Amino acid sequence: MLYEILHEPDNVLHAIRRYSNSLTTAMTFGWRTHSNDDPKLQQLFSGFEQFAILNQTGTAALIDFYPFLRYLPDFVLPAQAKARELHRIEKDLYVGHWMKAKESIKNGTAKPCFCVDLARSQASEGFDDSQAGYISGTVLEAGSDTTANTAYAFVQAMLLFPEVQRKAKEEIERVVGPNRLPTMEDEKDLQYIRGIIKESLRWMPTTILGAVPHAVTKDDTYMGYTIPAGAGVMNNVYTINMDPKRFPNPRQFMPERYAQDFQSLGESAANPDASKRDQFTFGAGRRICPGIHVAERSLFLAISRILWAFEIRPKMDAQDRPILPDADKYTQGFVCMPEEFEVDIKPVSKERAEMVEREWAQAKELLDEKTMQWKEIPEGMSFNSL
Repeated sequence: MLYEILHEPDNVLHAIRRYSNSLTTAMTFGWRTHSNDDPKLQQLFSGFEQFAILNQTGTAALIDFYPFLRYLPDFVLPAQAKARELHRIEKDLYVGHWMKAKESIKNGTAKPCFCVDLARSQASEGFDDSQAGYISGTVLEAGSDTTANTAYAFVQAMLLFPEVQRKAKEEIERVVGPNRLPTMEDEKDLQYIRGIIKESLRWMPTTILGAVPHAVTKDDTYMGYTIPAGAGVMNNVYTINMDPKRFPNPRQFMPERYAQDFQSLGESAANPDASKRDQFTFGAGRRICPGIHVAERSLFLAISRILWAFEIRPKMDAQDRPILPDADKYTQGFVCMPEEFEVDIKPVSKERAEMVEREWAQAKELLDEKTMQWKEIPEGMSFNSL
């Protein structure tokens, strides 16, 4: 990702998306997404965007509320025809990924990944390839856009709040220094960076309504309101994260809020005292996002290394005035991100640019030159593929 940003600074979002997608395909299917030109990567994010647009239409809502409308012809409900087509494309993508992973498991070339265990479960429980495709595809979808959206929100925050970027760089210089990249071992000593991660998740929650509705299993009451069994319940994440009683000046990006919060994201989410939760972007209750630990680590590595390697500044217009994004303009949909914006991102120094080049050159030695996939299981992994 750092190498891509270094060489294509106008495509920061693409570099971040490829990083988050590659991380997820590696964990789920056992292979890297090595290029932004990968048609499967483009299809995935295009599908997100088209589904988000469709999901907002009044027709989509009507069909949800009045299921009998599903039996009307498609020419009466074009949104339904569009939904069917998006589902077909999505299913082809998810099942195709699963079948590729399943074949690699059969021929003994699979790397350790989620699909290895999924194949064992399929053999013992007998569910079909469509279901397996959607189980693995849901993991892919959940891990690809959410992490990328939060990392992109961080870049926007650094543009709008340069004092935060300055403080973060001071901490990184003190703890890490100029001669190496930050690693997970540095996390315990980079409390301000941890605060930036938590504040990015709070300030621009990508799942503004908790991603998907939940439902109560029996009649309930809350603050005098009756919630009947089966009623859909939305977790209004954005409003909770912007509650001025919990977070004074909520639209200010303030990592200092978490100066004394040493909980991991998972520990915070499990805290029985909801007033001590850092944010609600991963949901709440028993159905909280199971990828919260992966998200925390991947965001830490991405954010700390971007800050170590680059200066993030606004581009200037013809009158030499900074071009700043509007922090309240988001893409539409149940999973959102800041609207795409311009950014001037340059290496901190020639030496750090050279180190990014060297790190990538060393990493490439571990990859097959033709496929750009790992030649073997990385050293230190404690489990086998079969």
